[in-house]
Amino acid sequence: MNIRAYLVDDERKALAILRSKLERYCPQLTIVGESQSPKNAITEIQELQPDVIFLDISMPEMTGFDMLKSIPNPAFEIIFVTAYDEYAIEAIRHCAIGYIVKPADKDDLITAVHKAIQNVEHKDSLAKNKQLIANLGVQNFQKKKIVVPTQKGLEFIPIPSIIRCEGVDGYTKLYLEEGKTMLSSNSIGHFVKMLDKTRFYQVHKSHLINLDHIIAYLNEGYVQLTENNKVPVSRNKRSDFLNNFKSK
Repeated sequence: MNIRAYLVDDERKALAILRSKLERYCPQLTIVGESQSPKNAITEIQELQPDVIFLDISMPEMTGFDMLKSIPNPAFEIIFVTAYDEYAIEAIRHCAIGYIVKPADKDDLITAVHKAIQNVEHKDSLAKNKQLIANLGVQNFQKKKIVVPTQKGLEFIPIPSIIRCEGVDGYTKLYLEEGKTMLSSNSIGHFVKMLDKTRFYQVHKSHLINLDHIIAYLNEGYVQLTENNKVPVSRNKRSDFLNNFKSK
């Protein structure tokens, strides 16, 4: 499968380095264009219809997020390229979209490209991009959704509806309000990262809970959650958990 890529970064040197690494480590990509100007890139992307876009976030003319909002029906995979930006990475993680941190590490680049190629084949990029745009307009995480890939496709889950996540044999089972559950092929570690900086806490290596769904902490080392959910708190986590919960 021939995957067509387009690169956007306002720094010429950064573009050259990224192109060189992609040509060296990711031969399955064909680079069909690049631009230092987001406004020019918008026009060329609509003409060239690439499968994957490598998009810098912090650009003086227009941010990568603003550029994305300016493209009608952005049905391409995105790999964001960023210097560390906590808010940006949080938003990207919520929508299961790829990113690499400058300067691009070889292994991170290969992993991001491999995942993007898989996603191109699933043809679900437009839905993820639209959810990212929606989330960017919401400052309160309680109104945001996360994108969860499942065997059936993509599920868009409001963060407050997640009671807890449980790691099961490399997969993650999500327990939601109204007795609903779903199984994701992503590991519990993926959700720990995705829900970082929100009101979630990993009480056990296999359990991530929503603090807003806690009913009680039981003396035997368990947390009672809504809808009859009960999970253990690791012995080495109990003191930190109780202090963290009290502070919130």
